[in-house]
Amino acid sequence: MLSRTAGDLFWAGRYVERADFISRLIDATLRLAALPSSYGGAVGAWSSALAAAGIEPLYAERHPELSERSATEFLALDPDNPSSMRCCIERARHNARSVRTALTVEVWEAINTAWLEIQGFGTTLESRTALGRLVEHVKSSALLFDGATHRTMLREKSYWFLRLGAALERADNTARLLDVKYHLLLPRDEPVGGSLDYFQWTTILRTVSALTAYRHVYLDSIKPWLVADLLILNRRMPRSLAACASDLVRYLDNLAHASGKRGPAHRKAVAMSARLAHGDMATIFASGLHEFIGEFLAENNALGHAIQEQYLLL
Repeated sequence: MLSRTAGDLFWAGRYVERADFISRLIDATLRLAALPSSYGGAVGAWSSALAAAGIEPLYAERHPELSERSATEFLALDPDNPSSMRCCIERARHNARSVRTALTVEVWEAINTAWLEIQGFGTTLESRTALGRLVEHVKSSALLFDGATHRTMLREKSYWFLRLGAALERADNTARLLDVKYHLLLPRDEPVGGSLDYFQWTTILRTVSALTAYRHVYLDSIKPWLVADLLILNRRMPRSLAACASDLVRYLDNLAHASGKRGPAHRKAVAMSARLAHGDMATIFASGLHEFIGEFLAENNALGHAIQEQYLLL
């Protein structure tokens, strides 16, 4: 497979996953923004959302003040924000069109329809109702794309590069979401384990569709260390860091088998997965959750660069 084709597939997977994450992030932030101002209110919630998406500096460059309307439009539809849902879907479609023959009809129609429908929203939001429709559209489009990929594509290089990009992006998103909750959301005078803390952790679980999974696994009330355990170390949870790392190893294994050789990207993925497999929450919390997540993000980013150099450069 040509490096350019592999790169288009890899980034198509990443962009669809990123659009899905932003849609979930907006949905969760709308819940947090409804809290009383003494709990941080709308401004604190949207500031945290921008930080979770990794675009707070870019937003600050273009908007002198933070408001719900400007933040939602920036996250959802701004054509100058490369991480907006609109831009992610557009770029995913552009990449998919470049490798149209590597995709099934169902996969192409899923991303093409998602782009055609998101264009109808324009670049501004009329109301919260319009925002709700847009968020639901992007979430359902991502599920449709993911389902079409899983159900219709051959298990060969095209499929593995798509899934590789999605797994790398998903790991990054989950880590950022956890870090923002731990580092930014809880006001300094609010106790850990208080009512606000409970509501915020519940919202984080809803963001990654893990609330039901949490109750099924732990049979307990919402506790920060158990939420972190589910989203970091539990391999049964598809969005956990451990599950994403395991997926990355599996897809790179398949690519290595197809090419007959392994490389730096595979070794980095195996090392990252092994560290998570042997991790425990007591040690992670003792050394600092923020520090652990920072190290993971750097490691995941280095893996992305290794994949780029090994497979995607001409």
